[in-house]
Amino acid sequence: MADTEKSVQRGQALLHGTKTILLVGVGGQGTILAGKLLATVAAGAGLDVKVSEIHGMSQRGGSVSTVIRLGEHVSTMVCDDGCADVVVAFEAVEALRAQHYLAEGGTMFVNDEEITPVSVNIGNFTMPERVDERLREMGAHLLDAGVIARGLGTPRSTNVVLVGALSTALPFDAELWRDAVRACVPPKTVEANLAAFDAGRDAALRGEAR
Repeated sequence: MADTEKSVQRGQALLHGTKTILLVGVGGQGTILAGKLLATVAAGAGLDVKVSEIHGMSQRGGSVSTVIRLGEHVSTMVCDDGCADVVVAFEAVEALRAQHYLAEGGTMFVNDEEITPVSVNIGNFTMPERVDERLREMGAHLLDAGVIARGLGTPRSTNVVLVGALSTALPFDAELWRDAVRACVPPKTVEANLAAFDAGRDAALRGEAR
């Protein structure tokens, strides 16, 4: 049996149907790279993968989102309310905005950081109150991804820390994720990003995503 066919069978056996993962954040937080890493992992497992990116006002710190759907055969990119098996929010307020997409029994990882949205800066809206408390009430896992990244000396790797946490919610081998990091980031940053991935994964596995 060819390696590709083995990968397809292994990925399909692990996944059990089509899964939808939603990444949300603001411009400049690295959601696009995170989506690329996940898509690379799923493709490496022999699965069909489709990615849809909505950039919004990304150049001005506006909301951005990426939908990744993966499975044996992905026929649509629709992500309706209650359809996302996993939501990864790179910013806490964006997590609140995206909560209606989370499926019952789904998993949400949130970078415990608040960035003032463009709509608040221009006076159209006010910042929501009790953000962390409300997220915990809905069962979200809050992770100090930015603190972890800065502790590693690579503050720009916050997105990869979150990918490490995401990896614990999907049935793919950790080495497949590390291979994706090696393939998707600039060569000179590979070791730093591998460290960020491992730190995020370890934090989630140890229950530090609170």
